[in-house]
Amino acid sequence: MPDIIADRNGKGPRRHAVGGIGALLLGTVVLAGCQTPQERVQSKENKLAAAGFDAKPADTPQRQAMLNRLPPHKFVQRDVNGKYVYMYADPLVCGCLYVGTQHAYNTYKQQMFQQRLADEQQLTAQEYSDPAWSFGAWGPWGPGWGPGWGPGFYP
Repeated sequence: MPDIIADRNGKGPRRHAVGGIGALLLGTVVLAGCQTPQERVQSKENKLAAAGFDAKPADTPQRQAMLNRLPPHKFVQRDVNGKYVYMYADPLVCGCLYVGTQHAYNTYKQQMFQQRLADEQQLTAQEYSDPAWSFGAWGPWGPGWGPGWGPGFYP
């Protein structure tokens, strides 16, 4: 059921409906905003572990000192004997260093791409198909919009 609100000049009601897509977008933004920074980092770390990264605890003073030298919550790579090793330092949530191979890093990036794609597909506007619906009722739109100024006109 649409909400009823006053029109712009305050005279009389007009109907205002919040579509399903708008509600979905708003819900996604609200839910994403509810995550604490620690929860976001924890989620990322779960994905790192699933991709094949190993968590190495900073459980000695030497490891803690080395962990603190790395930028927190960012990937860095290092050449070790001709092969790249990817590291992700987390001094706040787990106090550990995630270490992975090129394969683990590629797997992680692919998982993140698939997640972004799934999120985007969920938020994509629904295509509307109704043969009886007409742009003509909306009047002229200006250059580039249809026959004589409607959708589809390109001079």
